[in-house]
Amino acid sequence: MVFQYPEYQLFEETVYKDIAFGPKNMGLSGDEIDRRVRRSAEFVGLREDTLQVSPFELSGGQKRRVAIAGVIAMEPKVLVLDEPTAGLDPVGVASILGNIRDYHQAHNATVILVIHSMEEMARTVDRLVVVNGSQLPLQGSPREVFSHGDELREMGLAVPQVTRVFHRLRELGVDIDPSVYTIEQAKAVLLAALGRKGAV
Repeated sequence: MVFQYPEYQLFEETVYKDIAFGPKNMGLSGDEIDRRVRRSAEFVGLREDTLQVSPFELSGGQKRRVAIAGVIAMEPKVLVLDEPTAGLDPVGVASILGNIRDYHQAHNATVILVIHSMEEMARTVDRLVVVNGSQLPLQGSPREVFSHGDELREMGLAVPQVTRVFHRLRELGVDIDPSVYTIEQAKAVLLAALGRKGAV
């Protein structure tokens, strides 16, 4: 599991030792530990010269990468991340989410993300489970879950901004699919709608 605050799981003298901690406790050989440390550091975009630096000298985004690298160095089949993009700029968010998607695909692993940003969720996951207190009121594909915009708002969650725009267009009488949740989908739906209108 990768915690929301990476400082809670970083404790070694160097980034290398922090990433190596899990594989070392798995009883792996020195060569295998070294291979995993270097591979997972590269995977999350940490430069080689960062490995001998104290993790506490790094930026927030770099600390988050070290925390993620330390977990993926153990090659878990289930990876749980709590707010992995909290406090990152848009470039950092895209990079971390890309790393997570790549890990999922490369290892055929189950990845569980706890994220409050619906835009990030929409771009990243195949399936959503909405937790409200002790209840699971909604679950399904992003398209299925985001089609329940009013229910999500009642729970204090917002649908992606593009979804809100399409719901509003539908409310205004525009014949358009409101279950759009990414910019790419929005573009395709708008072009199709304009094509239909132009053909009339």
